[in-house]
Amino acid sequence: MKSLRDTPAHLLLIRFSALGDILMTVPVVDALARQYPEVSITVVSRPWVGSVFGLLPENVSFVGINPRDYPGISGLWKMFCQLRALKPSCVCDLHDVLRTKVLRLFFRGAGVPVFHINKERKARRAFLHQERKEQQITSFDKYARVLREAGYEVNLAEEQRRTLVKGQKQAAVGIAPFAAHQGKIYPMEKMEEVIRLLSASYQIFLFGAGSKERQLTEAWEKKFPNVVSMVGKLPDMRHELECMASLKAMLTMDSGNMHLAALTDTPVVSLWGATHPLGGFLGWNQAMEHCVQRDLPCRPCSIYGQKPCRYGDYRCMNQIAPEEVAEKVRSVCK
Repeated sequence: MKSLRDTPAHLLLIRFSALGDILMTVPVVDALARQYPEVSITVVSRPWVGSVFGLLPENVSFVGINPRDYPGISGLWKMFCQLRALKPSCVCDLHDVLRTKVLRLFFRGAGVPVFHINKERKARRAFLHQERKEQQITSFDKYARVLREAGYEVNLAEEQRRTLVKGQKQAAVGIAPFAAHQGKIYPMEKMEEVIRLLSASYQIFLFGAGSKERQLTEAWEKKFPNVVSMVGKLPDMRHELECMASLKAMLTMDSGNMHLAALTDTPVVSLWGATHPLGGFLGWNQAMEHCVQRDLPCRPCSIYGQKPCRYGDYRCMNQIAPEEVAEKVRSVCK
């Protein structure tokens, strides 16, 4: 088979959501850009992640698209025409949802080679029922596999210890207490106790997004010394990365902020409830020993954490003591 590298290469990489999944493409795109500096790479994703991709090598460009602005088949055709005008030599669909499947159909019709991710859905379902959990193929490896199928042997091992942003450390800890689903969120009253325990020794920076999260974090800011809410105070994700890079440690859920912090040289402690770090979504370069979780027969109950607790009490999170979480954070700050 003739390699796509025999012709001037312009790869179009598409991934629209969710935040954590988009951020997991970053180390892979970074590796691709560094190992193939002659290749032009365009990443198509949500506009608000553009500042992160702006940190990658110069052969990476970014196109921000909000899919809601392109409704229906006519909207997708408009999006296709916009992307086709970029003259890609190859399209890599890193999302594989209905919207991107239609885009793939359009590109194939235009004679552009198309490759797409295999999400291993059957293996994921089987993982939930394994008595002894085995490491699943990570999203990083799945993204790299798409690129290999397109003719680009991306070696992630060469980039394994690379971090996107490094910073001068201060005696401070970041906490991102939120996630998309309740099964991935440490109870707020317990997190408040963690904040109380850690604020006695460290400056605490709280991360999140949206009015409700801002209201809660600012309430904690008023209640405890050495606590600062960063919600709504930073202009973009690049500034969030720079702030996270200056910290001794980050405490997160299985969330987008875990993946954002993983792009820095700051160690990340992550809390796992309904989901499991062996499911393939642990952050880039993250250590299993920094994951706090309970070994319960009912978990993980889902890959994404969206299912309601079958017992109604979210014991997977509630059985984790605040003192244990605080001590884990202290241990990585040493």
